[in-house]
Amino acid sequence: MRIAVFSARPYDRHSLDQANKAAAAGQRVQFLYNEATLDSRTAALADGCDGVCVFVNDRLDAPVLQTLHELGVSAIVLRCAGFNNVDLATAQRLGFFVARVPAYSPEAVAEHTLALVMTLNRHTHRAYNRVREGNFMLNGLLGRTLHGKTVGIVGTGKIGLATARIFKGMGCRLLGHDPYPSPAFQAIGEDVELDELLARSDIVSLHCPLTAQTEHLINDVSLSRMKPGAMLVNTSRGGLVDTGAVIRALKSRHLGHVAIDVYEQESELFFQDRSGEIIDDDVFQRLMTFPNVLVTGHQGFFTAEALEEIAQTTLANLGHFTAGTPCPNCVT
Repeated sequence: MRIAVFSARPYDRHSLDQANKAAAAGQRVQFLYNEATLDSRTAALADGCDGVCVFVNDRLDAPVLQTLHELGVSAIVLRCAGFNNVDLATAQRLGFFVARVPAYSPEAVAEHTLALVMTLNRHTHRAYNRVREGNFMLNGLLGRTLHGKTVGIVGTGKIGLATARIFKGMGCRLLGHDPYPSPAFQAIGEDVELDELLARSDIVSLHCPLTAQTEHLINDVSLSRMKPGAMLVNTSRGGLVDTGAVIRALKSRHLGHVAIDVYEQESELFFQDRSGEIIDDDVFQRLMTFPNVLVTGHQGFFTAEALEEIAQTTLANLGHFTAGTPCPNCVT
């Protein structure tokens, strides 16, 4: 079976090749790697392939799916948990097999969440640069003790729960909000309505999927309900946050800190080297001017263990497709 891999970086090649080598001879596939993102301009690269393997910023809208269908592609396997970039109705109508990786090392994202919070709170990124220049002054590096603070977890699934457990171990009080309450979270924290969580939390951390219901969950109204000076953290999906509203809340000094690993227009920026170019995203550039904002380029998942799990699950999903057996990770 031939699989066209889009948005393929060296680490994707390595992890997929390693998983492929470890698979039984009858379960191995032929991966054809493309650095290009999948969209209407690049879909033709899948010609002659049985399936495509895609990531978060690959676009699988109706026109792309129609092109893939005409090329004879039957399977779409995502190297991620989210599938908001796939037109599922069209995929189902055209008979595509679509499967995802529902969970991979939730602790990886949870640990990155903590890293963002600790870095922004204690200004270690700024301190690092100062010391390298021989500046040992502490002015402007004042942080706050996290012990005893209230952390609001929006989305108490596997990643949210892993994040909550870390903050619980640091002595924080936990509030959670999820339409599907987690008994495991209830054992360590308190379930509340979203408005109450926003009003009481010193740190609000987002861990929910991007759906029609959660798009711009953080907006002008919800930001106004947050505790003055609170920190907002997003390591989930960029579309959960209205970036323009965040900028307005930062300018008014109502929002104290922002740490994001995802951005709603990230497809034109993340996973690329744009250091030698002019970035013409004015909203992103404005966001980067604030000293109390920390941005990383969607690396929360990026650990060796997570990449191994993603590759293994992707191969297993393809195995179900080949064998025609029910796949627990199908989304169509």
